[in-house]
Amino acid sequence: MNIHGKRKVVATIEARFTSTRLPGKTLLEICEKPTLELIIERLKMSELIDEIVIATTVSKDCDAIEELAKGSGVGCFRGSEDDVLDRVLQAAKAYQADIIVEMTGDETLIDPVIVDETIQFYRDNDFDYVSNILDRRYPRGLDTQVFSTEVLEEVAGLTNDPADRENVSLYIYEHPEKYTLGSVKAPDEMNRPEWRWTLDTKEDFEFLKAVYEALYSENKVFSAQDIFAFLAENPAVLEINKEIQQKAVR
Repeated sequence: MNIHGKRKVVATIEARFTSTRLPGKTLLEICEKPTLELIIERLKMSELIDEIVIATTVSKDCDAIEELAKGSGVGCFRGSEDDVLDRVLQAAKAYQADIIVEMTGDETLIDPVIVDETIQFYRDNDFDYVSNILDRRYPRGLDTQVFSTEVLEEVAGLTNDPADRENVSLYIYEHPEKYTLGSVKAPDEMNRPEWRWTLDTKEDFEFLKAVYEALYSENKVFSAQDIFAFLAENPAVLEINKEIQQKAVR
């Protein structure tokens, strides 16, 4: 519990060095900073997150990720490479999280205002799980998922399916008969689910680089609205990663 007597909210960022499509992507630099550091910078602007923890792996090649976490003043937990569910669960327990805000190292443009909106919706209601991905309207890369450590611990004992273990909250939202699900939807002006603001390929990296190089120097934590305004004036930037297909979870 935090000092205010409320349940402690911990953002866990799943990050590792290996990646089939873009190895080392979390440490690739944009505006002279690793993409993971940019995510941390943005999440630190959240008003509702009590602590940020990088959930990385025990693999030697993730030593640099642990060093980055320390240098950024956030927590770090090292666990299984493949069992991401257990890695996040153990990270949450290690940092006494009551509520987990699940993030990935792909979300280089995460918006702290949208994150807080999702956390607040979880707090104001009685859902087991709340996210803005159930009815996807925001561009991919603003994904925020909120649930309790208690629920995740229960899930850990219910499934050994490799897809469930790799995609932390998959089992929760695929079982609406067991868990209550709450959905946060983007406003109409941000209803662009086909847009990719996530980092998974070289093309995604080039897209993110273009956005940051245009906006970062003026405002370190530019908003999703700022990005929409930039893309409205520079539609060619959207073409950079337009053809990339998202990997299926199953």
